[in-house]
Amino acid sequence: MSHALTLREIRNAAEALDGRIRRTPVHELRTPESLAVWGAQTRVFLKLEVLQLTGTFKARGALLNALALSDEQRARGVTAISAGNHAIAVAFAAEAVGAAAKVVMIATANPLRVDLCRAYGAEVVFAPDAHAGFAAVKEIEARESRTLIHPFEGRLTALGAATLGWELCSQVEALDAVVVPIGGGGLCAGVASAVKLLAPGCRVYGVEPEGADSMHRSFAAGEPRAIERVSTIADSLGAPYALPFSFELCRRNVDELVKVSDAELRAAMRFLLRNAKLAVEPAGAAATAALLGPLRERCAGQRVGLIVCGSNIDEASYAKLIAEES
Repeated sequence: MSHALTLREIRNAAEALDGRIRRTPVHELRTPESLAVWGAQTRVFLKLEVLQLTGTFKARGALLNALALSDEQRARGVTAISAGNHAIAVAFAAEAVGAAAKVVMIATANPLRVDLCRAYGAEVVFAPDAHAGFAAVKEIEARESRTLIHPFEGRLTALGAATLGWELCSQVEALDAVVVPIGGGGLCAGVASAVKLLAPGCRVYGVEPEGADSMHRSFAAGEPRAIERVSTIADSLGAPYALPFSFELCRRNVDELVKVSDAELRAAMRFLLRNAKLAVEPAGAAATAALLGPLRERCAGQRVGLIVCGSNIDEASYAKLIAEES
């Protein structure tokens, strides 16, 4: 398939990012509570992209795209659409290569994310929802001739995420399963590609919120599909539709998709706080929620990698989310 990533491409991407991003650590989760939940034979490894520059995995793909800009493109600047994390990463990447960034953010974006975008020098404009945001960024791209760095579609974006999978497979041997959050699918497309190239027998599970299940619908239809509205506390996973490149890579390399509810995301946030001392946004808890819920029995007795994809959330919003039960 023409979309398929190669080990050589992933290796080259990792070399391009070397020294510009962090090689994030892996933490094996073994506490009295986790052992009681999963059993002593289940080995759970957290890939801590929460410690990545900009606070999420998004820095990888955004910087890889920015490094590929021509002098003319760099002079015209870049744009992006995001609930926050991708916008922060694009602002960071633009600053790193000397380009100006103008990003569209959803009006409900966490204020910490808005502040981080501006701290990296980006101009921020707001849209009422994801559908309007994608329309607004296309208008900016056309009107101002800025280069759009897409939040989840494209080869460089997938390759950036693939470097995460490359790292994980080098840090933890003989993984039986890897669980990856899915928004638009760029993270899962890249991680799953790398995992299947390096450890073909390892199963890859993608996890979506119940209120943002565009990849589930796309798998069922056999082609990229949209959802009518995004309804989940995991706004970082709230892509309004799937797109061809990331969809094809996910369909090729993901063994199974599962869904988690907002209540399960909150429970996983509390679980990670108690057991890993991690305060993560809902998206960062999605893989853990899947292993606590729909994948718990399926992965029993296995070596499982969970992608803790990141976190950018202010204290008040975090406290409010974990205090609620549903």
